[in-house]
Amino acid sequence: MKNTNYGTTVAQKSADLAKSCVAECKKLLARIDAAKASVIREFSEVMDGHEQVLRLAVNEAEAIAWETEFPYLVFPTLALEKAQAAAHWADHQRYVRNGHAIAA
Repeated sequence: MKNTNYGTTVAQKSADLAKSCVAECKKLLARIDAAKASVIREFSEVMDGHEQVLRLAVNEAEAIAWETEFPYLVFPTLALEKAQAAAHWADHQRYVRNGHAIAA
């Protein structure tokens, strides 16, 4: 009987641990999604019709961040860098569309 109780206790602890891990993962995903939304909101005005490029840049930052040991710490800075690069690209596209020659 003691083995049954021990097994139940271990099984319950394993189930509790699994639930806790899932809950923490969901919190992490929610924080990253909130950071993504914030970066996209901040830069969407300057993208001038190229919002998809911004979304792709932020998604790339997320993918790279998940390859690190601390994605939540890496993601915000990387997302900002990628969004700034996308905004710079959009600005350059506006410049070219306005008829300015590209310097070689």
